[in-house]
Formats: sequence, C-alpha cells, structure tokens
Amino acid sequence: MAVLADQDRFDIWAEVMRYKDFVSASGVTKADLRAAVNALDDFLNTNASATNTAIPQPARANLSTPVKALLLMHIIQKRYLKGV
Repeated sequence: MAVLADQDRFDIWAEVMRYKDFVSASGVTKADLRAAVNALDDFLNTNASATNTAIPQPARANLSTPVKALLLMHIIQKRYLKGV
C-alpha cells in the first residue's frame, strides 16, 4: 500500500489542528505537526509488513486489511489517548 495522498495527509493535519489545546500546549508549530503526520504515514507504510507479521495466525490470514487497521486503531487509542 502506498503512503496517503497529500490531501489525506492535509485532512489529518487539519483535523488534529482542531484540538487547539492539545496542539498549542505542545509548542509544536503547524509545520512541525505536518512533518509529524508525513513521517508517521511514511513509517506505517515502511513497516506495514512487520505490523501484519505481528498478528498471529490464523487471524493474520483471515482478517481483512480494514479489520486489522481497526484493531490497530483501537489498540493505539486505548494505549495512548486515555485522558486526551
């Protein structure tokens, strides 16, 4: 899978910018935040195979890519977004 389209990256950046307290309190500029979006998307693209391999069989073979993404999203949310 390729990295996200530039418009998708922009949309993510814009959505995160709506969390003004979150962004302004961090001291991160808009450009820094956009660079972070790009870098994380690049990282996920580069490491997609390793992420998939981390899922044990038979789930790896039987779950669709969208369901695997949903699992990852929920794990990240539970791990890192409590209290945000």
